[in-house]
Amino acid sequence: MARRRAMQALYQWQITGQSGQDIYLQFSQDDEHAKVDDELFRELVRSVVDVSADLDEEIGALSDRAVVQLDPVEHAILLIGFYELKHRPEVPYRVVINEAIELARKFGAADGHKFVNALLDRAARQLRQDEAGGAKRA
Repeated sequence: MARRRAMQALYQWQITGQSGQDIYLQFSQDDEHAKVDDELFRELVRSVVDVSADLDEEIGALSDRAVVQLDPVEHAILLIGFYELKHRPEVPYRVVINEAIELARKFGAADGHKFVNALLDRAARQLRQDEAGGAKRA
């Protein structure tokens, strides 16, 4: 639930250009927020916004298209996935990828989950070599 809400918040951030703090405050005041792991949600929204330029650079290096050409929903999902792969080593890479694929299936374009899966698999191989090094390629 926290990842889904973070994806929605990051989508809004891309569209409106609001600060991560403002978007966090807006979403945290929503009634649905009571069901969310606030600590994870806050970290994902505020931290992803703070390091988005670095994350976009890494996404662009592994992608066959420019970051500015990415669908905003898939871009938000990739930002969360890349962030978690880099900054949340306690979350297994397979969990990061599976959560992202589920979000992409539900909210992204028809085959967007395949693109998300491929990019996060490549990222996991680079960012989590010890954990994902021997993993079968998706």
